[in-house]
Amino acid sequence: MKWQGRRGSSNVRSSTGGGKMIGGGIGGIIIAGILWLVFGVNPMTALQTGQVIAGGGSNGTSSEPATSDDRDTQFVKVVLADTEEVWHQIFNEAGSTYKEPSLILFNGQVNSACGGASAATGPFYCPGDQTVYLDTSFFVEMRQNLGISGDQQGSGSQENQGKAGDFAQAYVIAHEVGHHVQTLLGISQQVNEARQQVTQAQSNKLSVLQELQADCFAGVWAQRNQERVQFLEAGDIDEAINAAGQIGDDRLAQASGRAVAPDNFTHGTSQQRVEWFTRGLESGNVQSCDTFSGAL
Repeated sequence: MKWQGRRGSSNVRSSTGGGKMIGGGIGGIIIAGILWLVFGVNPMTALQTGQVIAGGGSNGTSSEPATSDDRDTQFVKVVLADTEEVWHQIFNEAGSTYKEPSLILFNGQVNSACGGASAATGPFYCPGDQTVYLDTSFFVEMRQNLGISGDQQGSGSQENQGKAGDFAQAYVIAHEVGHHVQTLLGISQQVNEARQQVTQAQSNKLSVLQELQADCFAGVWAQRNQERVQFLEAGDIDEAINAAGQIGDDRLAQASGRAVAPDNFTHGTSQQRVEWFTRGLESGNVQSCDTFSGAL
């Protein structure tokens, strides 16, 4: 993935204060657990249901502009800027205005308007403060535990060894920004209100539809950004599709030795996640991402 040399977002900030840990945390992380955390899985969804609509939750953490010049911080800034450019364009085409989210890089733990989170939470979006949260160790975990190489062309270059695939990382950010788009469009509020009025199984189904739509929005972003700056390289799409396939609820249940129980799914099967990302990627059109089809 080509990303150097483009504008970096000014909306990336670094946490300057710790927050409370989520009770219990997630201990003994294994590969299946890491996969569950890494790609678009949002453990804050349950907190969003009640707290965001009511305006509750803990105060956000204090932060300051991210000034680090390390590779990961610069990469995050460029990817977030790319999402800003694309979504401004899409909203303008619809006669609307896109409000940019913030992205906070934190280390270990953080407070958000949706509650406290630790590094084990993985990347998440909080609609209460319209912010994406990303632990600074996240990309390190991808490199060390997921085996996602940045060397998709098989060059074996020293520069690429040990790096997570850039596009897989970008997709993670784009998925969380997809949740921000859902918030701006009023979709998240509709889902949260609907989930309070149905059974747990029906609530989980709505969560699946919301997550699949965020996958689709990530695909739309990728297609539109490719038109804009031609940033994709050979192997990038396969990398994202492979990663999406690994984090379906069914695959993760099997990997962890649990029974596959569709009523407990909250993010969709591997096939569904690949399908909706691909649909957005091929169309570049938000209208193709209607996962709900009258469900709300």
